[in-house]
Amino acid sequence: MTEAAPLPAGWPVMTKDEAHARLTAPGARFEMVDQVINGRTVRTWKNAPPTFRDLFLISQTYPDREFLVYEDDRATFAAFGRAVITLANDLVARGVRKGDRVALVMRNLPEWPVVYFATLITGAIITPLNAWWTGPELHYGLADSAAKIAIVDSERLERISEHLDLCPDLQTVLVARHDEEIAHPKVERLESVIGLVNDWGKLPEQPLPVVDIAPEDPATIFYTSGTTGKPKGAMASHRAGCSNIGATGISNMRAILMAGDPLPNPDPHLEPQKCSLLVVPLFHVTGCFAGLGPMAASGAKLVLIRKWDPEQAMQLIEREKVGQTGGVPTIAWQLIEHPARSKYDLSSLETVSYGGAPSAPELVRKITETFKGSKPGNGWGMTETCATFTAHLGWEYVARPDSCGPAVPVGDMKIMTIDGQGPLPAGEVGELWVYGPNVVTGYWNKPEATAQTFVDGWLKTGDLARLDEDGYCYMIDRAKDMLIRGGENIYCIEVENVLYDHPAIMDAALVGIPHRTLGEEPAAVVTLKPGATATERELRAFVAERLAAFKVPVKVLFRTETLPRNANGKIMKNELKKMFAPEAADT
Repeated sequence: MTEAAPLPAGWPVMTKDEAHARLTAPGARFEMVDQVINGRTVRTWKNAPPTFRDLFLISQTYPDREFLVYEDDRATFAAFGRAVITLANDLVARGVRKGDRVALVMRNLPEWPVVYFATLITGAIITPLNAWWTGPELHYGLADSAAKIAIVDSERLERISEHLDLCPDLQTVLVARHDEEIAHPKVERLESVIGLVNDWGKLPEQPLPVVDIAPEDPATIFYTSGTTGKPKGAMASHRAGCSNIGATGISNMRAILMAGDPLPNPDPHLEPQKCSLLVVPLFHVTGCFAGLGPMAASGAKLVLIRKWDPEQAMQLIEREKVGQTGGVPTIAWQLIEHPARSKYDLSSLETVSYGGAPSAPELVRKITETFKGSKPGNGWGMTETCATFTAHLGWEYVARPDSCGPAVPVGDMKIMTIDGQGPLPAGEVGELWVYGPNVVTGYWNKPEATAQTFVDGWLKTGDLARLDEDGYCYMIDRAKDMLIRGGENIYCIEVENVLYDHPAIMDAALVGIPHRTLGEEPAAVVTLKPGATATERELRAFVAERLAAFKVPVKVLFRTETLPRNANGKIMKNELKKMFAPEAADT
């Protein structure tokens, strides 16, 4: 395999467990306490905001800092706060009460965080729907959640307009950035309530709505990607959603301690403002819980981009002095390999992190070489864990580039057999089960699915993984997606990692194609780096040198574009399988 960047002499100066002990000790920033939640004892962050209302109030302690940047729109924390409270009071005036669902359907716009927090401080349940969904899919989400209010952008209004009368619970639709005439009686302009982004600071001051909100009250419904049937609404409490703030922060602090560097001031008010370029959708838990929440809590600037474009991203990094960005490994590769990279000053980048897809050790090395002083980062999470459950960055990640890191200290992991026996010892592959305050309560209105997935507070992830002796997690594959060739198990990620080691490969995925006698055989789809060349024969030989013959792709197809992904960064393998139809490997 390609070597990652060499570790510095003397690293680590302390182990992961020693760093965690220091960071979570009584009186420390990440102190933990036990809480009884739904009858079970769970470790929680003592100092994390207990509700999103508390998180919003924390964000208002940075009034003069710039918070949201989108094209020519800019809003300070104070302006953002006025828009949030104005909209919250409007929602209450429209009859929104604690526990009601408010659907949020728009691309990454400054209005998105406003709608999100405005809903949450009323005690209602915010229900972000996938902005990539079609009209019928959005109709399903609106109807399944029984949303009372939907707040959308112009593009989404066009998709749902013919379905509005089919949603009996939906009373009002507020639309942002819509220039055309509005004909439907349910639809109004969001600007009539909060005005334009650059004018939010002129909104009159208002008090917050008076409502009692507890940490275990339901806060969000995020729909799973629905790769097996209809999407399910994962319902998270305020505590669960806010837990990601501690998860994100402690991974950074652990990396600093393990490297022997001094910790920053624990009060972000006394530190220079951070800046993040968000390139993943806010309607996914990564963008929302792992991006928006920690940024709001730390007074950071959040730069939004209409859609991913590597050169536009580099322009924004230079202009806004962005310190952190990432998403999936392809984004990092495109920044590294882009022919125009030398035109831009990217020296402000401190962290390039990603998850949701395998990455080669070469990428870890490339990040540290290309963006001097930056830290590569990787992690794992899912909708049902409110994003980050494992994470590591910097030299800790360099030391284990094929791991997604250890669990955050408030979380527990165990490896079980597919039929629920275990836990299995370190090194053995099985289904990953996780437990912690960031695990969702269950699925909205789906008791059977909830009972199948949650066992005594443990979440059965459906991911195949192993844990090493030190508690670092190594994702193997989705249990449902594992290929079985003539009785032999093939873990897709194992073959994909080998393909990623090839110097010409930017993107790679392994899928199963039908075989008359073996059931299925492995086939690969790859995207090459700009200017690189490779042949099918060469790539098959490359894999054959490193893995058993039955794991070698019987066919390799090339795509000029990056591989298709859903909103949470996972490659849509069902789409790739269509590239091989009507072919079937009978050799």
